[in-house]
Amino acid sequence: MNYVVTVARGFGSGGKEISKRLSKKLGIPCYDQEILRMASEYSGINELLFARSDEKIKGSFLYQLVLKSRKMTISDPGSKDFVSDDNLFNIQAEMIRRLAESESCIIIGKCANDLLREYNNVISVYIEAPRSACLKAVMESYDVEEEKAAKMIQTTDKYRSDYYTYYTGGKAWTDPIAYDMTLNSDRVGYDDCVELITEYIRIKFGKDAVN
Repeated sequence: MNYVVTVARGFGSGGKEISKRLSKKLGIPCYDQEILRMASEYSGINELLFARSDEKIKGSFLYQLVLKSRKMTISDPGSKDFVSDDNLFNIQAEMIRRLAESESCIIIGKCANDLLREYNNVISVYIEAPRSACLKAVMESYDVEEEKAAKMIQTTDKYRSDYYTYYTGGKAWTDPIAYDMTLNSDRVGYDDCVELITEYIRIKFGKDAVN
C-alpha cells in the first residue's frame, strides 16, 4: 500500500525543510514545484503559467464571490478557459490525485490535504511556528532585515490563506480539524517533527509502512 503525507506550512516555519528531511528518512519523493512541471507536461501549458498562479489569488477577497460558479473539471484544450487560473489548479489537482493513487510521496501545499480528504492512504500535517521563530528563519534564509522579513511572512501567508479558502470552497487554511497533526516546529524541533510524523505513519498504516 502506498501512502501520502501532505504538508501545509506557515512561511518561515521550516515546513519545506522538514518535508525534505522526512523524504530522506522515508526514502520517498517530495513534491512541491515538481507538480507544476508535471502539470505542464500533462497539459502542454507553459510551466511559467502554473508558477504564476501557484498559491496566489488575483484580486481581493471579493474574488470568492464566484466560489459557487467555479468549474471543478479540466477544460478542453480548445476552450477559452484552458489557461485560466481555475483550470491550472484543476490540472494540478489531477496530478496530485494521480500521485496519491500510484506512489508513496510527500506533497507540499497546493491544498493537497483537502483534495485528498477522501483518500484513506493520506496523512495531513500542518506546520507552524511562533512569529519570532519565523522572523529569525526568514531573516537568515533571505538575508533581510526584520521589517522586510515580517512583510514577507504577512504577504506569503495571506496568499496561501486566500488561495486555500478559494480553492476549497471557503475552508480555513489553519483550521486544525483539516489536518491529522499540527506541529510547532520551534517547540518540537525539525528532526523531532520528522520522528513524530514517521511514528504516526506507523500507527496509521502499520509498522511495515516504514522501513
